[in-house]
Amino acid sequence: MSRRTMPNITVEILAGRTRAQRAEFARVVTDAVVDVLGAPRHLVRIQFTELAHDRLALGGELTEPPA
Repeated sequence: MSRRTMPNITVEILAGRTRAQRAEFARVVTDAVVDVLGAPRHLVRIQFTELAHDRLALGGELTEPPA
C-alpha cells in the first residue's frame, strides 16, 4: 500500500456510546486495517457519525434511547 493512501472509515452508531467505547472501537478497527490492509497506523482515519434514536427505525419502530 502506498504511504499516501489513507484508509477512511466511516462508522454510524447510535448516540450514547462513551468516549472510552469509541476509543476502544477505533483501536481495534485500526489494528485490523494495519494487519489486513498493511496501512500505516498513523494514516488510518475513522469518523464516527452518531445517530439520534429518533432517526433510526428497526422493524418499523423508532429505536429507544437507553434507560
